[in-house]
Amino acid sequence: MRIIGGKFKGRRFNPPAKNWPTRPTTDFAKEGLFNILQNHFDFEGMKVLDLFGGTGNHSYEFISRGCEDVTYVDKFPGAVAFVRKTARELNIEHCIRIVQSDVFRFMAYTGESYDYIFAGPPYALPTIDTIPDLAFQHRLLRPGGWFVMEHNPNHSYEGHPRLFQVRHYGKTIFSFFREENEVSEKDGNAMPS
Repeated sequence: MRIIGGKFKGRRFNPPAKNWPTRPTTDFAKEGLFNILQNHFDFEGMKVLDLFGGTGNHSYEFISRGCEDVTYVDKFPGAVAFVRKTARELNIEHCIRIVQSDVFRFMAYTGESYDYIFAGPPYALPTIDTIPDLAFQHRLLRPGGWFVMEHNPNHSYEGHPRLFQVRHYGKTIFSFFREENEVSEKDGNAMPS
C-alpha cells in the first residue's frame, strides 16, 4: 500500500496483516475517491473520522494532504498498534487521535461531529447496513458533511433518502450520503458511477 497524494506521496507502508481481519482499500479505488473529495473539501480545515480504520490507509491520506484533525477508530489491537507506530514514524501524532474501540460503541458515545466520515467495515459484518443510519441518528455529521461507506456488490443503498452518489471501482463501491435536506433534486437519489 502507498500514500497517493500530498507531502507523503509515494510513501509505502507494509502492515504485518496476513492474519488481520482487515481489507485495505486498493490504491485504484482510493485514488478515485480522493479525486472526488479534493474537488469538494478543503482538507486543511477538515475534521475527519475514519471508522473501521484498519491499517490507517485513509487517515494517512488525509494527513498527507494537510488535514490536522483525524480520528481513527478500530477495535483490533494489531491494527491499532501498527497505526500508532506509523504515526510516530511519519511524525503525525499531533494530527491523529487513535481510538481502540468497537465502532458502534464509539458512534453512540463520541458526542462529536465531523466534516467527513469514512467507514470501511468488513463486508461480512452482519450489521453493515445499519451503519449509515447510525451516523445520522447520532448526529455525527456537521452541516455540509459527507458520510462515505465502502462496500461490495452484495450491498446496495439505492433508495436511501440520504444517498446522493455511488461510485464503482471494480468490486469496491463507495456510497456517498449527506443530510436529507442537502440532497437536492438536481443530484437525484444516486449518480451513476
